Parts: sequence; C-alpha cells; structure tokens
Amino acid sequence: MKKRTLARYFAACALLGWAAGAYAAKPLTMVVPSGAGSAPDIVARLLADELQTRMNQPVVVDNRPGAGGIVATMAAKSAPSDGNTLLLAQAAVVTLTPLLYRAAKYDMEKDFETVAVVADTPMLFVANPKAGIKSFADLIAQAKAKPDELTIGSPSRGSVPHLSGELLEQMTGAHLRNVPMGTSGQAIQSVVGGDTHISVDGIAPLLPLVKTGRIQALAVTSRQVLPGLEGYPLAKDTVPDLVLSGWFMLFAGKGTPAARVKALNEAVNAALKSPALIQKLQTSATYPVGGSVADARQFLAREKSLWAGAIRQAGLEAE
Repeated sequence: MKKRTLARYFAACALLGWAAGAYAAKPLTMVVPSGAGSAPDIVARLLADELQTRMNQPVVVDNRPGAGGIVATMAAKSAPSDGNTLLLAQAAVVTLTPLLYRAAKYDMEKDFETVAVVADTPMLFVANPKAGIKSFADLIAQAKAKPDELTIGSPSRGSVPHLSGELLEQMTGAHLRNVPMGTSGQAIQSVVGGDTHISVDGIAPLLPLVKTGRIQALAVTSRQVLPGLEGYPLAKDTVPDLVLSGWFMLFAGKGTPAARVKALNEAVNAALKSPALIQKLQTSATYPVGGSVADARQFLAREKSLWAGAIRQAGLEAE
C-alpha cells in the first residue's frame, strides 16, 4: 500500500511539473477590448508585467478594439480553452454590451471561466460651479422640485456613466434632463463650459478639473473613502445603495481546467499586492480588488443584476 501511495504521489508531482512546463513553454495572451493607451489597456499591461514573472510565462497583450468590445470577446470565446488565452474586459463589455447589442452573442457566466476582479474605479458626480448646486443632496432636492430642469450630459447610450445617472434617478425619484453626447470627453467639456449642469464619469479625467476649480465634485460612488480621494463626499451617505464603479475582470475560456483557473487567480492576487502596481493604478484613480474565484463569480452576478435592472427601467432595448 505504501509503495502504491508513493508511486501515485510521484506520478502526481510529475504530472504537475509537466503541466507547469507545458504552460511556461507557450505565451499567455491577454485579449483587451480597446486600443493602446485606454484604461483597460493600461490595467492589462500593468497586470501582464506582474503575471509574466509570477506565472513564469511570457504574456502578450492583444488589443482588439471595436464594436463595443464584441470583437475582442468573440475572439477570446473562440480561442482554445487551454488557459493560455485570457480576456481582460471592462464593466460595460461584460454587463452592458450583451444586453444592448444583438450582435453580442456571448454571456460571460456561460461562455467563460471567471478568474478574478482585477481593479475598479468609482464614478464621480460633478457640477458646473455656476449651476447653483451646493451638494449631492442639493442636486437631488432641486431635481425633485423642478423635474427635468437640471441637465446631465452623458456619453454614449448604455455606457456606465449614462446608466449611473439613470440609477441616481431610479433610486431617488429625481428627474434630470439627459443630454446625450458622443463621448465622455464631450460630456465633460459640456459641464465645464456650462452647457449642462452636471455630469458623471470615472474619476481620472474629472479630478484634475475639480482640483483647478473648473468643476465642482458632488459625490464619489465608492463604498468607502479611497486613497487620494479623502475629503470628497460619498454618494452612499446621501443615497445608501448608490455604490457604482467601472471595473476590470479577468476571464479564461469556458472549460479551462479548474487548477489553471485557480493558479491564475492566485497569481493575480499576488500581483495586486505589489506596491509598484498599486501605486501605478492609483495614478489613474484605479484601485486593486482581488479575491477568490468564488468572490469574482458573486461579484459578476451582482453587477449583471444591477445594470440589467438599470437598463430595463431606463427602457433601453437592444439594437
């Protein structure tokens, strides 16, 4: 019995060693649904540098922008499920695109293995300083007292910033007049110039404008005060359930061996503890998340439910 047990032990060790060697012999490709220099690309490249060392495997970032993330996601979905092709996707691609575009023939929970929540960045509600809005509570009070008089500039239909504004209305009963813009940049410039009263977007492009007084910060939608954002009011202190973020998740192909998914998850979590990585993320107001594979699955289910509800109540239909 002892001999058989030892034989099995050595056979298992040999198999694990072979598997690790087989992975290390091939590059790990991280598909990203946006172009070079974008927020997802920056997060992907920072993570890739860490994983390359921790997985003992070269990592290649494959930028595939286009069609709201459909191009990249479908490419990752059709790749072999050998654990060597990953998808690093942002919140909109994961939760919104499948509901808003008929061409998005994927469901992240059914078509991929969830590896980890990598990082997130909260939303920031801002106002033009001349709009006469003194606080987040004041914004809600004014929007209730004078329905549709306050204007909110929002980027593309069904984006996280657009639906953040929708969720504010749905949770509070406030009524804002939405002014659709083509891009986040246009929505931001609109509130800076006073063409709209308020706007909401990820923190990174807004914070420099807040610090120079060109726009006024009303509320950060994080669950807690984050490093570098001390002194800014939390939206949840006025609207308890208004905790929102743009985030980045890592996925592997459906059917990737559980041991490989676990190894990737552990490597991601180790990477997210790197002081250098944390500091680099924070320069763009992005914060490491991490957690187990089970944590990531639960997070994905919650986020899908949140944004699906926002889309449904906003009356948005797939195009």
